[in-house]
Amino acid sequence: MDKNSIWGFVLIAAILIGFSWWSQPSKEEQRAAFVQDSLAQVAKKKAVDAQKAMAKAKQKAAKEKVLEDTTALFHNALQGTAKPIVLKNGKVELTLNTKGGTVVKAVINHYAGHHVLDKHAKDDPSVTLFDEKDQSMNYTFVAKEINISTSDLFFTPSQVTDTTVTMTAQAGPSKAISIEYSLGKDYMLHSKLYVKGMSGLFAPNTSTMDVNWKDHCRQQERGYSFENRYATLTYHKADGGTDYLNEMKEKTDEPVEEEIDWVAFKNQFFSAVMIAKNNFQKNALMTSIPDQKGSGYLKHYEAKMKAFFDPSGKTPTEFDFYFGPNDFRLLQKVEKESTFGKNLQMQRLVYLGWPLFRIINRWFTLYVFDWLTKMNINMGIVLILITLLLKVITYPLVKKSYMSSAKMRVLKPKLDAATAQYNKPEDQMQKQQAMMAEYAKYGVNPMSGCLPMLIQMPIWIAMFNFVPNAIQLRGESFLWIKDLSTYDPIIEWGKNLWMIGDHLSLTCILFCGANLIYSWFTMQLQKDQMVGQQAEQMKMMQWMMYLMPLMFFFIFNDYSAGLNFYYFVSLFFSAAIMWTLRHTTNEPKLLAILEAHYEENKSNPRKMSGLAARLQAMQEQQKEMERKRQELERKKRNLYK
Repeated sequence: MDKNSIWGFVLIAAILIGFSWWSQPSKEEQRAAFVQDSLAQVAKKKAVDAQKAMAKAKQKAAKEKVLEDTTALFHNALQGTAKPIVLKNGKVELTLNTKGGTVVKAVINHYAGHHVLDKHAKDDPSVTLFDEKDQSMNYTFVAKEINISTSDLFFTPSQVTDTTVTMTAQAGPSKAISIEYSLGKDYMLHSKLYVKGMSGLFAPNTSTMDVNWKDHCRQQERGYSFENRYATLTYHKADGGTDYLNEMKEKTDEPVEEEIDWVAFKNQFFSAVMIAKNNFQKNALMTSIPDQKGSGYLKHYEAKMKAFFDPSGKTPTEFDFYFGPNDFRLLQKVEKESTFGKNLQMQRLVYLGWPLFRIINRWFTLYVFDWLTKMNINMGIVLILITLLLKVITYPLVKKSYMSSAKMRVLKPKLDAATAQYNKPEDQMQKQQAMMAEYAKYGVNPMSGCLPMLIQMPIWIAMFNFVPNAIQLRGESFLWIKDLSTYDPIIEWGKNLWMIGDHLSLTCILFCGANLIYSWFTMQLQKDQMVGQQAEQMKMMQWMMYLMPLMFFFIFNDYSAGLNFYYFVSLFFSAAIMWTLRHTTNEPKLLAILEAHYEENKSNPRKMSGLAARLQAMQEQQKEMERKRQELERKKRNLYK
């Protein structure tokens, strides 16, 4: 990038900023718009509240009518006392309520809760994924004369064990709705819903029921902003592949055009998943509304879906529920416990990045991580060992890149001499061609140092996706770091500051400091190989290179200590490798090798190719255009004589 390009970008940015400032409305206009929007929102809210109140009044009136009529459908089931029924194994404890007959609380064992993580204690190793005030599940059946909602009914439990229960709501003599639950050995709960003796209450073409699932997603980790990035309403398409609602934007009743077979209310490390045996129909409506920081919650989730239903009761409606951790290997294992025989791809709940980065994480990082964690060593050591392994693998590429730079550096005096005559701005094309010709003489490809370094970038980005989603780092300490899965503050304050937040993370400071030192070190190496105007441009670009670590600080201050620590260690080893190569490379000997190559090929020069050939072609084209221009000018002068 030359000086003119840089000034061009600066001017464009200044124009855009100036235009945005000039075109913004005045304070009076902003106030008027705010008042108008507020009034519109109030009117809309009043209309919605009125509709809800009317619907509740109708439901109440219908319920009172049923309660007055002892022969009415579900007369007895509409009154009763709510009682908890607990299903549990060694890993999860699920509480069902006889009012509604669904799961109202999920506690995951052997994982420390958010309040415990704040105290860095281990005496209460359990996570409450949700409870009755956070979550609700309602099944609605559209009958000929009335809509039946399970949330209004009191169910009678039977066949109760630690892992099984049958919930039954009596509609009348020989009429009932039953839900059978069976908890597996891990985190999967299987359910079957069916009706008895009620086929005549439904229209002949009835084949679906409505499912309405709501959840107020709790904040489980210390860092709200970081966890919120990974909390998403995710769903799996029946034909394969997952998708999710934007984690940062408010989405209300977003339609899903394809059939789906599961939907997940997900936060960073834990999920509640509902799986349908016969798929949820097209055009399910999904809602995700972010909560404010400090509320103790991340998002409001809601899924409105239509599921298979057989009014005759011959074929039950079957669902599987998963309440557990987002652990890639565990999700692969638990998925096999489902009796539906589907490729559910539940491991996609652990986000591993875009396709290229997912491949790296799926087929390399995960296997290495599994191998190292089986050794029962500290997770901080695991991150260091992964970094070392990656450095060993990429070392040949790094060395090739360095040697390319070293060759250019030792040839700099010859390049200065070969390009000394091209100092005018209009001579830059000739200067570039002279440089490429000089490199070709000595068998040096200046582009060979760029590609190896670019190959390393996917690894950095892959780890950017892997580390924040590795639940194995959750609650793990290393050195001064209390929890590798969240930030490690050296100082905190109660108020959010713009771009910084409410804390300073030590590993982020170390990462940015290492980045600054590494940038300075690489700039010094590159400066020694620049020629002419390139050296001047490098001076102008230095301030941009030094600003990048500052930009990283504002981005990564909220990120997990494990990720910042990995980048810090990676940069440390990168700087150590570069320093070692610099001090072990015999530059006079390298120059002698290049001279020998030149003497060997002097009598049989190789034809230019690649970038050098393109530059030569561009120069020839430029010369031809200049020749035609001069000839045209000469003809014009002769014409006017």
